[in-house]
Amino acid sequence: MARQAALDASLRHAAAAHAGQDVDLAGVSAVILAGGLGTRLRSVVADRPKVLAEVDGVPFVFHLLRQLAAAGVKHVVLATGHRGDQVAGVVGSSYGPMRVDYSREPAPAGTGGALRRALPLLRSAAVFVLNGDSYCELDLAHLWLWHHQRPAHGTLSLTRVRDARRFGTVATGDYGQVLRFVEKSPVRAAGTVNAGVYVLRRSLIAQIPAGIPFSLESELLPRWLATGIYGYARTARFIDIGTPESLARAKGSFRAPTARAHATTPHRPTRRAAASLNHTAEVA
Repeated sequence: MARQAALDASLRHAAAAHAGQDVDLAGVSAVILAGGLGTRLRSVVADRPKVLAEVDGVPFVFHLLRQLAAAGVKHVVLATGHRGDQVAGVVGSSYGPMRVDYSREPAPAGTGGALRRALPLLRSAAVFVLNGDSYCELDLAHLWLWHHQRPAHGTLSLTRVRDARRFGTVATGDYGQVLRFVEKSPVRAAGTVNAGVYVLRRSLIAQIPAGIPFSLESELLPRWLATGIYGYARTARFIDIGTPESLARAKGSFRAPTARAHATTPHRPTRRAAASLNHTAEVA
């Protein structure tokens, strides 16, 4: 009871602190994990890293960059590995008003190792982290606010899928706190899964041992549960391009741009994020 009362007080204090305030993400860094080998996609994108696989006429990474820029993020780090020079050649050093830096791994380091390698380039106390082979449609400003209304060291986006066999599932409790990660199952069933967009404290990333390959999803997140990891389930579309089949299904998910994606200046509408709290689990 005492622990629950303390949590309630913490959430009320955070809500009061943020209520009525604009969520300004201009000073927030984001990382796109773009270093995967893309082994499963080689039959359809053999000469390119998977973040450059085209979806609706645009390399997939530009859909992620557009999402970040539209939310007002001004700095992104692309954590590249396999054919990283190709990524840099296509994306360049900016996307509209957003600066693009690169963290290049000399050898495969896993998603966790790549994130740790990007640490010196990160400018904010908490950062967005996006998987380079999936797109989760959500309100990044509200995710940021929701994360800071909780005693969270990390928050991951969650989505409901009809077939969770490729992903494993996520179990949550009060206020969306992640209780456990459930291993992949060969049985076809619906489930709540990690959608690949995170808010992580920079201090949490700094705890990852440098120079050692780690998986963020299967190794680090389960170890971090005791620190306070939460699941944010207010998402819409989830688009995954990790296999030839899912890449084919992604066709038509985005409207074709009228000009080269990296030459456009994204428009960020003026908005105000709601600070209301849901005192039940965020997961269906």
